Amino acid sequence: MWLLLTSRLRTWLLLTVVVPLATGLLRRAGRALERRTGATSVTRALYKAGDLGDRARTTLRGGRRRR
Repeated sequence: MWLLLTSRLRTWLLLTVVVPLATGLLRRAGRALERRTGATSVTRALYKAGDLGDRARTTLRGGRRRR
């Protein structure tokens, strides 16, 4: 089924479905871990990974980055 979709449609699906879902899951895992153990390098890495996904999506969408 995946092979029948065009390259542009696959890219659009990844950017609109998979990336937001993954960034949300990373942030949720970071928050849960931070509640249990406090701020650690792992929780900061999870937050950074969530932010990276948002920045990539914004850049690919053609928007500006927030400061």
